[in-house]
Parts: sequence; structure tokens; C-alpha cells
Amino acid sequence: MKKILIVLLLFAMFACTPQGEKPREVKQYTIEQFYKNVNVFGGSFSPDESLLLVTSNETGIYNAFALAVDGGEPIQLTNSTDESIFAISYFPEDDRILYVSDQGGNEINHIYLRNEDGSVIDLTPYEGARSQFAGWSRDKQSFFYLSNKRDPRFLDLYEMEINHFENKMIYENTEGFNVGLISHNKKYLVLIKPITTNNNEMYLLDLESKEMKHLSDHEGDVQYSAMDFSLDDKILYYLTDEGSEFRYFMQYNMETEEREKILETNWDVWYAYHSYNEKYRVVGINEDAKTKIQIFNLETSKDVEFPEFETGEITSVSISRSEKLMRLSVGGSKSPTNLYVYSFESGDLTQLTN
Repeated sequence: MKKILIVLLLFAMFACTPQGEKPREVKQYTIEQFYKNVNVFGGSFSPDESLLLVTSNETGIYNAFALAVDGGEPIQLTNSTDESIFAISYFPEDDRILYVSDQGGNEINHIYLRNEDGSVIDLTPYEGARSQFAGWSRDKQSFFYLSNKRDPRFLDLYEMEINHFENKMIYENTEGFNVGLISHNKKYLVLIKPITTNNNEMYLLDLESKEMKHLSDHEGDVQYSAMDFSLDDKILYYLTDEGSEFRYFMQYNMETEEREKILETNWDVWYAYHSYNEKYRVVGINEDAKTKIQIFNLETSKDVEFPEFETGEITSVSISRSEKLMRLSVGGSKSPTNLYVYSFESGDLTQLTN
């Protein structure tokens, strides 16, 4: 039986090869080469936008590295040998960084501060409690994080100022909401109430008056997810699949309560957000099981044209605060992911990893 199968396989190979041509040689890789592949991801720009903060397993375990945007050698920032470290962000106005790590793989993440001298402080040293970074404040004086230190069942929202690292609770979560998004002025909070895996409710909480507004009155299974606030905090941007097979991009005017559909396709819109000063709108679409990214220049009302890559497709981007640079992650099923920096002004493209 084995001989018959071998003959059939050889015949199939010969039949699929054009006459007179040799079978195409497929490059082979050893398992050792496979394991030596380095995984690099992330991309927070430093305040002067000369460095990019990333996570890499180049040392055999995940650590934080800085990549020069001009393509220089990587700088290792953490030196863990037993706990994986995942970089979060540079501080808004200096080269301190935040990262998360657990203890022995227990998945109870803490948020750590690495000072510029290399010293490290655990900013959320709550035993048995996990913490999750939730973004920087617009005034650059604090960051938000979620923690279940009060009640293991629920994640409350806290704000930690970055001068003395004192924190205060912003929202006490006693009803099992998912905290979605806080406005730039720290007045509004979007909350999501899970019902089933395909159905939820979206609420807008006024943190000053404590008024809760229901934004998702619907029937049947519908999903909602908050994406962004406008700079003036008058518009809430969100995704929903209400009345559609696919998720689409919407805006809600918090003063007039009017809603407007911004973008709908024949695929799910996965995410949408704006660059720091709202010059660009970034939209990620799940197109035929691949991430298609669209960037709109809101000043010119034109799409941004991406550079083309032979080795893969653009899977994610992040735009610097000045809106002059963009980090690109490029990869695919046949090639590992690499990071690039693109200049909007000059059109120059610099490869940072290989």
C-alpha cells in the first residue's frame, strides 16, 4: 500500500509540473530556525519622537526595548529572565516608561514604572489584584487604570497622577459593567453591560451629576462598543451591528442626541480612532479574515495612500502625537511581522526590524 501511495504522489507532482520544467524548490527551515524567530510588537513614540517603545522576545523572554526611528540599533530597557514584560507607553513628557508583568505566569498583572536610571517601581502593588492600563489623561498629568483590588469580581476605574503617584477611584463598579471609555475632560464615562456573547447595552455616565443615560435601546441581539470621543467631548464615536449583518462606525452627538452613520462596508469594522489632534481617522476593517486599514485625512477629506510591501500587509498602525510620523506593523501568513516608521511629510519609510 505504501508503494502505491508513493507512486501516486510522484505522479501527481509530475502531472502538476509544466512539461520541460523542473519542480519548484521549496526552501526548508529547521525547527531551530523557527524557534529563533523574534516576535516584536507595540510602538509608543517617545515625547521627542526619536524612539519607539516595543516589546520583544529577542532575549528568550519578553522585555521592553527602544527602537530608534532612524533605524539604529535597539536599546534594551528591561532585563527580566523569568517574568515576561510587556511595554505600555512612554510618559507624555519624559523617557520614563510604563509596562505590565505578572508573577510566575499567574496572569495577575501589575503596572510598573521604569525610571530613566533603570530603577523600577510597582505602581499597583495590590496582592492578588490585577491592574490594566486604561490610557493617559489629556492634560498629561495622570493615567487611568482598572483594578479589582476592592472586589475580585469587578474592575473599578482609578486615576493616578504622575508627580507623586497618588491615585483615586473614578468609578466604583458594583454592577458588573465593562468600563469602555472616559472623555478628555474626565466628565463622561461609557459603560457596557454584557447580556450574552452577542448582545450588550451601552450607557453614558456623567461622573459629576451621576446621571446615567441609556444609549442602546434595541430589540434582539445587538453589540455596541465605544471607540473615541471628539476633542471637544461633544461627539461619542462607537461601533454597532444594529440592523445589520456587519458592524459599522457611528457617531452620537451628546448635546442634540442625534446619530449619524460614518462608515459601513460589507465586512465588520473592527476599530476606529483619531490621531492626537484629530488630523487623521484610522479605521480597521476585517476584510475576508484580513485586517484592512484605512486612514482619512480629515483636513483634506482624502484617504492617505500607504506604501506598498512585497513581504506582507499592514496589520496595525499608530500615529505620533505631532501627527508627523506613523508606526506600521507589516506581516502575513508567509512572513514574520516587521516594524516600519513612515513620515507623512517626506514620504520616507524606515524599516526598524528584520
